[in-house]
Amino acid sequence: MDAQSYNAGLAELRTVRDQVKKVRAELARLEANRDKRIAHLATYAKAKAERIAPAAGLSVADVVAVAPTLAPDHLAQDDEPAAQPEAQAPALGATEPRPTGQPGATAPVILPAHPHPEPSAPPAAAPATPAGPRTLPGIPEGEAGDAWFTHTAGLASTRPNFTQQARSTVFLDATTGVLVHRNQTHHLDLADRSAAAILTAVFHTIPDGVERIYITAGDPWHRDADRYPYLRDAVAAWLSAPIPGWRTDTGRGRDRMAGHFVHARNPVGRYQRENSDQHVEIRSVGEWFDTDGDDPATIRDAFVLLWQALRRHWNDAVIMGSPSQTGRDLWTRTIPTRGQHADGFPVLSEELRGLLHATAGQGRNELITPPRVPEQLPRLVEYDRTFAYAKHTWKSPVGTPRRITATTFASWSEKEQIRALYGCGHWHVRVTVPDTWNHVGLLPAPAPGDRAWHYPAAPGTTFTTWAGGPEVHTALTNPIQPWKIEILDGILWEDGKPLEDWAKKLKETWTNLSAQAQYHGDPQQARAAHLASRAVRSILLYGIGAFAQRPRMVTGTTPRNMERDVPPDAEIIAFDDKHITWQKPTGFARDPNAHPEWAATIWSGARAALLTQRHRDDNTYAGALHTSPGSVVAFRTDALYLTERQNWPYHHQPGDYLLRGHLTGPLPAPTGEEELLTLRDAGRTALTTSQEP
Repeated sequence: MDAQSYNAGLAELRTVRDQVKKVRAELARLEANRDKRIAHLATYAKAKAERIAPAAGLSVADVVAVAPTLAPDHLAQDDEPAAQPEAQAPALGATEPRPTGQPGATAPVILPAHPHPEPSAPPAAAPATPAGPRTLPGIPEGEAGDAWFTHTAGLASTRPNFTQQARSTVFLDATTGVLVHRNQTHHLDLADRSAAAILTAVFHTIPDGVERIYITAGDPWHRDADRYPYLRDAVAAWLSAPIPGWRTDTGRGRDRMAGHFVHARNPVGRYQRENSDQHVEIRSVGEWFDTDGDDPATIRDAFVLLWQALRRHWNDAVIMGSPSQTGRDLWTRTIPTRGQHADGFPVLSEELRGLLHATAGQGRNELITPPRVPEQLPRLVEYDRTFAYAKHTWKSPVGTPRRITATTFASWSEKEQIRALYGCGHWHVRVTVPDTWNHVGLLPAPAPGDRAWHYPAAPGTTFTTWAGGPEVHTALTNPIQPWKIEILDGILWEDGKPLEDWAKKLKETWTNLSAQAQYHGDPQQARAAHLASRAVRSILLYGIGAFAQRPRMVTGTTPRNMERDVPPDAEIIAFDDKHITWQKPTGFARDPNAHPEWAATIWSGARAALLTQRHRDDNTYAGALHTSPGSVVAFRTDALYLTERQNWPYHHQPGDYLLRGHLTGPLPAPTGEEELLTLRDAGRTALTTSQEP
């Protein structure tokens, strides 16, 4: 680009800027007009938020935020909870700071507390307005809450007594039309890249039919993205476009999966030929690993290597459609046939599963901005914990959970308290940040927004939250200064190893494939082995996530002229001239493999290890708390972004901190996710370039 082109480009950019300002101004005017009309409709004595919401294209909660008088009675009552009697809650922690270094070996000191306990919330927290804080649910007092501590009758994870069937699979590059089926390569004409065009071309080329089509490149579901306000809307339209001779699959078999799965990046289209038993899925290979221009043949080889490596540990292993399905299927085949758990692992009550769903977050994603970090960063260094979740599967909750009230916890000896906090538990706590604290936050707290979390770090801040045992233990024994923790309520399980055999086999598979990727003489096979090792990571990562079993969401469409029929508790997610698209929660399925307590424990352990992790063989520690105050720029699931390079040991073991990127500054501190990811990518490129011979 020359100077003239550069200046012309700037002029064009300014034009776009002005257009954006005009569109935003017009949008603001329309939204103000909409809100004014909602407020006017709310003056009608029989007005209902459930009727107004679909007409406005908003959720009921959004309508109530505009017109509070429309709030349902049960929500209005929840705004003023009845007073609860005070209860003594034990406070843990000390106020004297320790020098930065290794975690102290001393036990936490029990301090007297003068708490004002939060009133118990119902199983599902009341929806918060967009600007208000989110309140986490609690366990009801007395017998009502005690009744939660049981298992769901007749529902348990048991070892399957059938052999999973493999599906005929092809790999298709939707950009070039290259199709790989077994050892053959074909070139297809995909026309407009619609689902109809893909199915027509594939079944014309493979007349015997296939059951799974992996898209390796091209993202055909994004072909009309410019026509829709949101990417998800474009994907939904692509999936649901009519296909002559085909209809949406209604599911079949033991791994019954019905209907399309709408996802902005990795959707799943499920189709069934009319008047036939022929079924087919169109899926993205991005569910398994990120590709970097890899051709369909290399990706086919990666799946072959993955299957061969898994077969060394499971003689009946089958690669299913997604990593989460594959992970859970493989785990069920490690359930013991003898011993204590031969009858399976019972599923918690729906109430406890709902509580864990609402109070146990997943990965820590936090961007720390000035003035907590410098305006100009001297450098940005990325450390990524290798195969991180595999590090935290050695211990998981089993057995019937026990409720540990504040009174019960206070009655225990110091040794019993420490043992409980180090065990498999989930704790309702009131947390106070020390007055002299000058580092990152340690415990998650509810932030405004659905399932949003933040990590308070301001000295003297007090907040109430739920946290797993690993994080509570870390807050009390961290290498800088113990925090004050007051136990309000808790859930405690026995320690067990339901995931150990499964995770051990996956770790060995990952190690084997990683070694092939490093030492194989054929570059294509080395690349295929690397992709296969990433797929193993996804099997474990998403397999753990599948244990969490989120409440099901049902998506539906209603004609615009019948919007009265939109369910009153549904959220409007899209609409056009003819249809309203909505979704609503339907609670938990009777899933025999639902174990959110396992996912919550692993996630808590992984978040704690981002703060401090001991390397026994090296007699040293790693993690955010072993860096200088003000040097942590971001957390991103299992990665740390720092302004300083660290001398942390790396032995290619799960949980080790791997140096992934190093970008030399000065650099403007990122203020948003896109800026962080741009710097991350530049740092990875810079590190790779510096390491090249």
